[in-house]
Amino acid sequence: MSTNASTKAFQEAQESIPGGVNSPVRAFKSVGGTPIFISEGQGAYLTDVDGNKYIDYVQSWGPLIFGHRDESIEAAVLEAVKHGLSFGAPTEAETELAKLVVGFFDSIDKVRFVSSGTEAVMSAIRLARGFTHRDDIVKFTGCYHGHSDALLVEAGSGAVTFGNPSSPGVPADFTKHTLLAEYNNIESVKKCFADSNDIACVIIEPIAGNMGFVPADKEFLHELRKLCDANGTLLIFDEVMSGFRATINGAESITGVIPDIVTLGKVIGGGMPVGAFGARAEIMAELSPDGPVYQAGTLSGNPVAMAAGFASLSKLKQNARVMAVLEARAKRLVSGMKASAAEQGITMQTDVRGSMFGFFFNDAPVKNFKDAQKSDAEMFAKFHTGMLQKGFYFACSLYETGFISTAITDEMIEETINAAAKVFKAIKNV
Repeated sequence: MSTNASTKAFQEAQESIPGGVNSPVRAFKSVGGTPIFISEGQGAYLTDVDGNKYIDYVQSWGPLIFGHRDESIEAAVLEAVKHGLSFGAPTEAETELAKLVVGFFDSIDKVRFVSSGTEAVMSAIRLARGFTHRDDIVKFTGCYHGHSDALLVEAGSGAVTFGNPSSPGVPADFTKHTLLAEYNNIESVKKCFADSNDIACVIIEPIAGNMGFVPADKEFLHELRKLCDANGTLLIFDEVMSGFRATINGAESITGVIPDIVTLGKVIGGGMPVGAFGARAEIMAELSPDGPVYQAGTLSGNPVAMAAGFASLSKLKQNARVMAVLEARAKRLVSGMKASAAEQGITMQTDVRGSMFGFFFNDAPVKNFKDAQKSDAEMFAKFHTGMLQKGFYFACSLYETGFISTAITDEMIEETINAAAKVFKAIKNV
């Protein structure tokens, strides 16, 4: 398989783009080699600039639940473009998509659209602080909520709960109100509340997708809800990645835990840049122009993104049963790969929720980021490279999640499993 054109494209990109990419993970640094540059997507496949085709298990990191260039979504976008790309003024398309989103969630009465998941989370936290009149927030190590300053933190040393900046350019003062807890560990959250009586919100990925795929335990989420209620603190579910992917009615529908605020993205844009946050009417009433908490955006709710999102969610609503099919395929994929790995003496941990899946080369179950960091990164890199060479595109980091689209067939799943078996055998025979 030749990747000469991708190599040339990457070299050229590095001359004008930092690292040659516009999002760090795309640089392939954790898996080695040169990132492939894409020329086209169609259905389940990506085609790179060298003409190589890959079955795509990334699907633009989640939004393409119906695969690349879905006809109904593409048609909606092209029709919207005919009327204009952006107005900076209200359109009926915003209301139509808002009603659709609200209809899926028991926890949401109203929703505000923005342009990215980072923006959605940043705004949700500001809203929580404005509603509670408190400053501190709690997040979990390994959960990613975008790259806003207050959320780029790492654990403090010893018994210190408050986080320190994990990136240059983030002043310590910006993270001094961010407390860190351990995912699936309620005692660590209790310590945060013991250290502060000024906690506005706890934000969590109920189905984490950025420390690898690690769903939260139901019991943990129920205890978290009780703890928030006892302290007058809002609970935010960050479902930018898992929303409409793990289940069409939100994590609340499969965990029984109702959050106060939900952040969304990915699927609600159908491939266009969109984020959103929603809550019950009482909380959303604090948001400008109704209330004093300010949030704005020129491209928020732009008509092209709204059209794509409405087409995507409408199709999903009409074909809700497809989620069971996607989950079955995801389970078949990871169980098949796990069995193939076991034949070569390689241990894998796997999990699935809806159309999301994940795997770790780890001897023990993964419950938090500390567990995830014990995974065999070298094995993952070898597996990723081997599968890429055979025409299968997986996330280029062991700390990311995989996705099944409706364009991926049962036959493609079997092809992938067979290829994985060959890759594992080759790895062990080196």
